[in-house]
Formats: sequence, C-alpha cells, structure tokens
Amino acid sequence: MKMTTAACAFAAALIGLSVIGAPKLALADIKDYEFQLVEPTVQAGTDKIITVKLLNKKTGNAVPGAVIFASRLDMAPDGMQEMATKLTPMPATEPGTYRFKANFSMAGRWQLSLGAKVQGETGSVESKLVVTAQK
Repeated sequence: MKMTTAACAFAAALIGLSVIGAPKLALADIKDYEFQLVEPTVQAGTDKIITVKLLNKKTGNAVPGAVIFASRLDMAPDGMQEMATKLTPMPATEPGTYRFKANFSMAGRWQLSLGAKVQGETGSVESKLVVTAQK
C-alpha cells in the first residue's frame, strides 16, 4: 500500500508542478489593437476607397479576421456631424486590411468611426480616424 500511496503522491506532485510551471497563453489586451489609415487623404468625389489596417501594437502585425460591427463616416472634425455618408464594405486586398467605399461629397476632414471584435479577445476595438478629402 505504501508504494501505491507514494506513487500517487508523486504523480499528483508532478501534475501540480506542470500546471504551475506551464507557460500561460499570452493573450493581448483589447487596448493592444488599433486601426490605422493606409492613406490619410483621398480625392473628393464618388466611389472613393478607404483602406485601414488593424494592428496589434505590441507585435506590429496586422490582424486578419476581425468582425467590424459598426462603421460611420461624417464630417465631425469640421463641426458637421450631421454630414454623414454611406460606407460600403469592400473585399480586402491583403490580410489585416479592411476597405470601404464612400462618397466624399465635399473637401474637408471626415471622421471614420469603427467598432470591431477581434477573434479570441474580450471587448471591442473602437477607433476614430480622420480622413482628409482634397479637391
């Protein structure tokens, strides 16, 4: 009996050490993600493409597969929040980029507001980016 009890105690000790000593899966915090404009300026007009990248700030890597659940484009930076335009999602050209088609009816600063869920993370990434439309 002593051998069996000793073997069980030894096995339990090894399991405990492996659980305590195992490296923990390092997940990023939702604050470690941000959207960045690929090009901060566009020409004013119809059917213009805006491309953003979702980056992990700690690694600098683009993050593919995020689900964008909210998007808005308006002229809030120039004090005209009511001047909003429709955004149409477009297919990505490379992993970690997200594209939208929009009509920039006038030159000025436009605010692109995005909300997204990153796979495997809790919370949402929210960004407000300023796109400048030029004549």
